Parts: sequence; C-alpha cells; structure tokens
Amino acid sequence: MRILYGVPSEGMGHATRSQVIIEHLLEQGHQVRIATSDRAFELLDKAFPGRCLRIEGLHLKYERGGVDKAATFAHLLGSAPEGLATNVKQAIHLWRSEPLDLVISDFESFSYTFAKIASLPLLSIDNMQVINRCTLGIEIPDEETESYTLAKTIIKAKVPFCQRYLVTAFFDAEPCKPNTELVPPILRDAVLQVAGERLPEGNHILVYRTASAEDDFIESLRAVQGQHFIVYGLNRDEELGNVTLRVFSEAGFIRELATCRAVVANGGFSLISEAVFLHRPVCSFPLKGQFEQFVNGAQIERLGYGRRFTDFSSDAIKAFLYDRDRFSQSLESYRQQGNQDVFAAVDRFIDDVAQGGLPAEE
Repeated sequence: MRILYGVPSEGMGHATRSQVIIEHLLEQGHQVRIATSDRAFELLDKAFPGRCLRIEGLHLKYERGGVDKAATFAHLLGSAPEGLATNVKQAIHLWRSEPLDLVISDFESFSYTFAKIASLPLLSIDNMQVINRCTLGIEIPDEETESYTLAKTIIKAKVPFCQRYLVTAFFDAEPCKPNTELVPPILRDAVLQVAGERLPEGNHILVYRTASAEDDFIESLRAVQGQHFIVYGLNRDEELGNVTLRVFSEAGFIRELATCRAVVANGGFSLISEAVFLHRPVCSFPLKGQFEQFVNGAQIERLGYGRRFTDFSSDAIKAFLYDRDRFSQSLESYRQQGNQDVFAAVDRFIDDVAQGGLPAEE
C-alpha cells in the first residue's frame, strides 16, 4: 500500500509515537510518505531519509506553566497566510507526483485535508480523540469546564469523518461513537528494550519540566528533604544540592525513567504512558488550559497510579511521596504486550482497505 502519514509538530510525542508505526508499516512492505514540520520534520527526516514532506504546522505558546491563548491566537493569525501557501504548494506536488492508497493522521490537518480532497480512506491514530469519542469516567470540575468544551470542540472539528479511529490510552474508556477502537499506548523501542532488562530501582525521582516552568520550581524541589531529584527539560547540567539538572539525552532519560522511584511531570501523554508501562508512580501537574493533560492526570489518580495537583509545590510532592508505595503496588496490575495490539489494529485497517470492506465515515 502507498500511504501518506501526517504528523503534527506540536510536542515531540506525536513524532516519536508515529515513528514506531511508520517503522512497522515499512517492515510490512508498505510505501510511506510523511507530512510534518519543524522539529518533528528534523527527527523523522533523519530516521526516514527522503520520505518526509515539509509542511507548516500549528504552534502553541506557553507562559508560566500554562497555554497563553492570546499569544497562540496572535501567532496563528500572523503565520496563517504563509503557512497556507506552503501547504497548498506541497499538496499540489503530492497530488501530481505520488498516487496514494490511504492516509493515516496523528491529529494532523494537512494529511486529513488531502485525504478528503483525494477521496482516500482515512485512519486516525492519536490519544486526543478519547475526549470526543469515549466516555471518560472521571468528574470534570467547574474550573475545567471551559477547557473541556474548547478541547472537545477543537478535537471534534480537527479530523472528523474518518473511516476508523484508533484511540491510544493507558486507562479504560468506553467508546461512545462508532468506528472507534481503544488500543494501548504506542511505546518506543528503547522503552521496550529497557523494560526487558528489568533494571533495579534507584533512589532518584525523575522530573520533567520545560523552560516555561514556574520561577520557584527548583526551590520547591530543594525544599523536599531526603529526596534526590534528576531534572530534564531545562537544558543545562548543574548540581543544586539534592537537585541534579541534566541536558536531554534520550538514552539517559529512558534509563533514569526505568530506574526511578517516581516521576514528577506535567500531564503529557507520552511520558505518563511510559511511566505506567514501567510501573513508575506519577505525580502530575497538568498545564493549565490543556484539558487533555487534565484527563491524563485525573486518570492517574482514579486508577491509583499517582496523584494530580493543580499547582506545583513542595507540599504537593511530599503528599504524593507519602503514598508512593501504595501507587507502586497498584501499578503492578498494569499489563501491556508491547505494541502488538496497535500494530494488529493498523494492519486490520489496511486489510479492510485492500478488500474494500471499510465502514461508512462517521
């Protein structure tokens, strides 16, 4: 099959997860063309030389641990005309030069639009659709109602009327719309490899925070006595008492994730999924204004895999660590057979396309 695979550039989790699926498709003998932008383009073009089509994508703006909606909107208005022109040019090139059989979109608009214009079968693979196409099973507090309404509206409009939706989730959620299948999270090969090594637990707590973190972030960690924190995301190497800052290294990060006592992070899907797979308790501080991160943190708490807090503080971390052993015990029941389930679901969709047995768009 000749496949167009669309990958967004906002957050590298989409790119690393899509890389796993693309490698599987190539191993199955399919021809794959990748549409993506910015950092995701650099990663995937290096992994799959000559297969990537550079497009223009969406970028969110952040301020002090949350999404800056005004700055994001202003950025979109300023970049829209040039981005649209670039994407139209690339779509015309793709249309004229490469006949395709189907499209896969990881919550990416260019590939989705191309599939609709070209009347190609379309498969959606992402974790965001859980908000729109599944029953979440969690209580939504009043302060999250606006973010929930906005998120559901955007997600519903982003890639509607696909032939099938594969929704990745580390938690149980009942599909409430047709043509929707829940599958386990997509895991990087490096994570599967380190899990197989069964490394002994260390004495550190792994922390992932970005440069948009709160001003007193480091001081809050230093105030938690008797704990050693290894921090990624601030892009520097430094020793600050019981806090060690590290420049990012994928191999180092994954190894320290596999051996940590616990994880402190925002609410990003990839890291939380990997922590759950490796049975590492999670202390989640979701970015404000990102309902998907709220869902991930709330599900962690519902399942007994960790805690979710609204604001970052040393007291919150202490409260989480008080129950760490209980969270670790709950995680022992989590089971996932690598990427076998999601690979099988993708292969079924391709087989259905080949046999002309796809359901109607929904």
